[in-house]
Amino acid sequence: MEISSDIFSTINHNDKTETYRFLSEQTALLLSDESDNQANSANLSSLIFHTLPEINWAGFYWMKQGELVLGAFQGKPACVRIALGRGVCGTAAETRQTLVIENVHEFPGHIACDSASNSEIVLPLVKNGELLGVLDIDSPILSRFDETDKQGLERVVQIFVELTDFKL
Repeated sequence: MEISSDIFSTINHNDKTETYRFLSEQTALLLSDESDNQANSANLSSLIFHTLPEINWAGFYWMKQGELVLGAFQGKPACVRIALGRGVCGTAAETRQTLVIENVHEFPGHIACDSASNSEIVLPLVKNGELLGVLDIDSPILSRFDETDKQGLERVVQIFVELTDFKL
């Protein structure tokens, strides 16, 4: 399923609930005819990057041999490998909890891949009890992410995990 670029102009960014309803619907449509992990993660990182306002990076890190390894993303080049428990991504992976960080510069052990990033949300990707990786989204705006973002993105991740085959 292709998404017309015109559809992004219809999003009302003043209503986060509506933005996440749109993002969830488009995620389901985009992934409905494809189950490949690489294709789906590439398309979803692009969809998120072009849908959410005030973000400067959106992408995936995959669990490989006990560490997170960079996957599909949109934004500036990023750190390639992250140890579990290190930085926001490694901590979210280790705890398997979504982390909403208002100011990344105050997060102990923060990894600064892009000095323009000031806030971050990281969502673990878990299927059948197995940690697959994380979805990481950065913003140059302090306190950019809140509970509405957390809930909306957790729904998007749920759709992604349900519709994607992770056999690599």
